[in-house]
Parts: sequence; structure tokens; C-alpha cells
Amino acid sequence: MTQHTPVGVLLVNLGTPDAPTSKAVRTYLAEFLHDKRVVDLSRWIWCPVLHGVILRVRPPKVAKLYQSIWTEQGSPLLAIGKQQQQSLQQKLNEANISASVELAMTYGNPSIAAGMQALSHCKKVIVLPLYPQFSSATTASVFDRVARFAKHQWVLPEITFVRDYYDHPLYIKALAESVKNNWQTNGRGDVLLMSFHGIPKRYATNGDPYPEQCEITAKLLAEALNLNDSEWKMTYQSIFGREEWLSPFTDKTMEQLGNQGKSVDVICPGFSADCLETLEEIEEENKTTFLNAGGKNFNYIPCLNNDAAHIDALFDVVKAKLD
Repeated sequence: MTQHTPVGVLLVNLGTPDAPTSKAVRTYLAEFLHDKRVVDLSRWIWCPVLHGVILRVRPPKVAKLYQSIWTEQGSPLLAIGKQQQQSLQQKLNEANISASVELAMTYGNPSIAAGMQALSHCKKVIVLPLYPQFSSATTASVFDRVARFAKHQWVLPEITFVRDYYDHPLYIKALAESVKNNWQTNGRGDVLLMSFHGIPKRYATNGDPYPEQCEITAKLLAEALNLNDSEWKMTYQSIFGREEWLSPFTDKTMEQLGNQGKSVDVICPGFSADCLETLEEIEEENKTTFLNAGGKNFNYIPCLNNDAAHIDALFDVVKAKLD
């Protein structure tokens, strides 16, 4: 397939602080938690709480968590994102598709505005949020920021937006292959636990399709691995605040499985790259919870990251939007 007109591809993930310091984390959290898609409370109620309490108390604690996963290349999410960008660029080049791939973050750097500006020479831009499952709190925020950038431009490219790819065959295949490869190396546990990022239950009640899409992803992965109902579970992680969130919760399920003396394999299918929520929350915090409860063996299966099968899936998602 040959594409002569330059096409832009903007890969977008959630974001990361510039450094594992209280100051950098405070700046990042301020932008993240100011987004009405993330916290939709009245600004009269939320802003005093955010600035008076959260941004005073949380940054030092969160900075320590980031310090535990920070690498020589910096934030894992950003480092892996750059690898994904380069690999997808190479894949498009090999297919003789004239394209420019940029990486952006919804919050922090590199920004969506900077990514869109870098693709200003393209007549068409495909925006690909790296969230397989759609949620108003993640995917829709990407759309908001692309629209905010476009609002101030005299000339706009054709903008195509990838809403989701939760049931894409190559995405499911990549997940299944990652599990099988991990089992070959580390052995297989009693239960495969699929942990997705949680959202308030109210969001789903208001029509957010996220939980339904997570359930479909989990069932398709279980089918691809030929698992029966007793061999896998689906849970939600990263719960905060006082309102009701989607359940069952990952940490509570870990405790239950530990009490039963099980061995567990954990995968996070909703995360396209390893980050704080997988490397610290799952591989450190939840592992400790599981083992302290009496669990036998805990095995974290990394995100798809820069795996070739993952890049094949992203390439297929992009290619479908070229026509």
C-alpha cells in the first residue's frame, strides 16, 4: 500500500511528571486533577479541596512512588511511548506509507498541542489514544485537547479520531501471546487476574461504555487462552475518593486469593505501557498484599509496551483509518 500524501499519526497516553520530585508531581497533578473529565465536581467545591489539601499533601507521597520506578531513561511511560512511536514509524515506512508519527501526553510533556503542531505539515492526522477501552475520563480528554488546539488554528488538517480498539483481533492476539510467552518462562498460576483502571460507577450509569468494553476484552482474552470461568478474574484498580467505583477491586481480590493460598498471574490489558499504576501499584503494592495474605506465587505479566505484536495491532488500527 502506498500513501503519497503525508499523514500524521498522534499517539497519546495519559502523562507523567517531568521528574520524580514533589514540585514536578505537583505541577502534573494540578493539570490532571483540574480536568473536568477526571473530576466533574463543581469548581467551587473541588478547587479549594484540590489546592488547599490535595496539592499540599499528595505530591511528596506520589513523588516517592515515582522514584521507586524511575529509570535512567526517565519515566517508564514516556520512555516506552518513545519506543512505540519509533516502532510504529518504522512499520509505516516499511509499508511505504508516507507518515509522521508523534507522541503526546494528555497531561504534562510532550503536550498534545506540541504534537499537533509538529504534524502541521500533514493534510490528515490520525489521533490514536493509547487506551484500548473508551472512557470519558481518558479518551474524551484527548479529544478535548485536540479540539482546543484546533480552535486557535487558521488551517486545519483532516482529523480522524480512533475511539477504541478493545476487541481488535490483533490486540487480543497480542495480549494472548504475551500471556503464553510469560507462562512458558515463569510457569502458570492458578488464576489469571485481569486488572483494569477503575472509574466511578456513576460514570457508567451516565452511559460511559468503559466497563462493558473491559468485560468484552477480558472475555475475548480468556477465550483466546481457552480458560474456564474458574481460571480467570476481572477486577478494577486505582480507586480513590469516597464515591462508589466499579468493582470488584483488585486489592481486595488479591487479598481473597492470598487467603485461599492461590498462585496468581496478573495482567493489565487496559494499559498500553507500563507506568506507575502497573509497576508500583500492581507489581509492588498488590504483590505485597497478596503475599501477606498467604498467597503462594505472584507473577506480573508486563504491558504490551513495545512488543512487535502490539505494534502490529496499532499499525492495523492506523491503516484502517487511512482510506
